[in-house]
Amino acid sequence: MKFTNLLSNLLVLSLFISCAGRNNLESQPASPGNLRQLPENNCEGCEVMFEGIPAHLDNSDTTEGWFEQGQKLIVSGIVFNADQKTPASDVILYYYHTDQHGYYSPGNRTDAGSKKNGRLRGWVKTGPDGRYSIHTNRPAQYPGNTTEAHIHVIIKEPDMDVPYWIDALVFDDDPLLTLSLRKRLENRGGSGIMKIKVKDTIQVGTRDIILGLNIPGYPDRNK
Repeated sequence: MKFTNLLSNLLVLSLFISCAGRNNLESQPASPGNLRQLPENNCEGCEVMFEGIPAHLDNSDTTEGWFEQGQKLIVSGIVFNADQKTPASDVILYYYHTDQHGYYSPGNRTDAGSKKNGRLRGWVKTGPDGRYSIHTNRPAQYPGNTTEAHIHVIIKEPDMDVPYWIDALVFDDDPLLTLSLRKRLENRGGSGIMKIKVKDTIQVGTRDIILGLNIPGYPDRNK
């Protein structure tokens, strides 16, 4: 009888420990091993986006270029989830571009990101409404080059293991953005071509972003 009672108690204790452990695991945040994965070649060299990243990010950012000579530029938009309707929150956008002479000038900054991508770089993080805005100056084309002026953008989703790049922001009124170049754009994250409007001498462009659109190997959230 004593042996039977002891066995019963052990079984109850075992079930209790098992359930407690399972509940504890289910209450934990997702570990890096549970993040949705992308092929790493989607963003070779993108690790530089974390060089010099501030501890706190807002949905708006301003570069040094905003306070310098040159054409002031505001870029804003909404980041949507893959359904193209729901705003995406906590998404980090890292951006960088050339100065008004077409160079990625590092300035006085010493971090690796500034040395490689230049001083006109920054980060924004979307809120619940998915909105972001960047205040900077309009970049120039590479000197002696036929490449259109552009702003590079890299996306880091909160539940993705690696960042990925989307189509650079380009300007619809750029004479270097020829018809053949427009046809070759991949539309990663949607079209990066911005139509520019002028408001009080400030150029304004809109770039909405759709997460995962035309990104090779982008994982299905439903799986």
